[in-house]
Amino acid sequence: MASEAIRALIGRWREDPGSTYRTWFLWEERLKNFRSIRRGLRTVIEEIAAGTFGTAYRGSSLEVVVGSIAEQRQIFRGADHAFLWKPKLRIPDIYESPTNQRAFGRFLDACCCGTCADDVLGAIRALDEHAIKGVGPAAANLLYFLHPTLVPPFNTAIVKGYNAVTGSRVRLGRWDDYLAMREGMLRITGDHHDLLSNDLGAVAGLLFDVGQDRYPPPPRDDDPDARTSWERDLAVVRAEAARTAKQLASQRDDDVTHTEVQGWLRDLGLALGFQPWIAVNDQGRTYGDGTLGDRCLDTLPAWIAGHPGADAVRLIDVLWIDTATGDVAAAFEVEHTTSIYSGIVRMLDLALGAPERTTRGLFLVAPDRREDEVRAQLHRPAFRRVLDLEMRFLPYGELARNREAMARFGHGLRPIEAASRVLA
Repeated sequence: MASEAIRALIGRWREDPGSTYRTWFLWEERLKNFRSIRRGLRTVIEEIAAGTFGTAYRGSSLEVVVGSIAEQRQIFRGADHAFLWKPKLRIPDIYESPTNQRAFGRFLDACCCGTCADDVLGAIRALDEHAIKGVGPAAANLLYFLHPTLVPPFNTAIVKGYNAVTGSRVRLGRWDDYLAMREGMLRITGDHHDLLSNDLGAVAGLLFDVGQDRYPPPPRDDDPDARTSWERDLAVVRAEAARTAKQLASQRDDDVTHTEVQGWLRDLGLALGFQPWIAVNDQGRTYGDGTLGDRCLDTLPAWIAGHPGADAVRLIDVLWIDTATGDVAAAFEVEHTTSIYSGIVRMLDLALGAPERTTRGLFLVAPDRREDEVRAQLHRPAFRRVLDLEMRFLPYGELARNREAMARFGHGLRPIEAASRVLA
């Protein structure tokens, strides 16, 4: 494998606006999903240990987690297929077999508690010894969100790209092949550490794009004709970027809309007498003549620091803090095009972690057209506690039409409650 050719490929990948590097790895929502997915996996583990997980994938806590993963852009699309129950094959056999289900739960628990590569690899080998039908390296997609520097994502395109780049013959469905591929991915990352993050999602994204035929694989010999031909093929990628310009512009518009709605809620909270908090990873976003974090809290009240879900709470899009008590008067998750799962999980972390300090002001803010989707998600068995919290749906349209009047004439939560709908 020619190191210079690999570096040329990585450089082109980093520059390409349509690559997974630009559209997924640098996507801010990707990082926000880590904590909610980790929290969801802990729920799966607890339910399996308590014997309440059930015998079906549909409606389970595992479906919630995998669904949140599968909705991420590009690289995890279709990640749920491996966990869907296939009755004719009776796989994956973690629904009908209590023994296998408990082994799967112990595997997840060991990985959640593990702190180093040996812990995670030991858990993988222990699971492999059970030879559970249908439970293979696709489960690594769960582990990636627990240990992104130790465990790379896995799918057919990544395997195809790895084999094309390295000349290997990694097979699908086998843990030993996956672990061999992992070692190779770590070597690629180490050899090009100045271009590739130690988050293995980076090298996985590169190989995914090669496996999807977005880039031709580099030649693995010193044949100058082969190298020239490859560089010519690679140059074609630049022309492909123009074809995705419209789609990328739409994605940027989505981000601007999300930021704009956060700004509306910030300004409305200030006008109604609250002290706003903006998600910690959004505070520096440009808004108006400044940033979203302007005139907002720099730190959350001290009681939240000791909150069981403090890390997740810091990522809630907007909080309104009562200036007199320091309690959370209202919490808002803005879900423009992203998964509704992760926003719901963050709200649950807040409300169930310290119910005495949180009011019933929990709002999912989304385009008007998503109301049916939001209601459908909240009626899933996995979210049965949400309905008890009287979570509300606040459509963009109502907020856009009424926010100025609410700011001028309103007080407290009554205006925002009047513009929203209880999700019962």
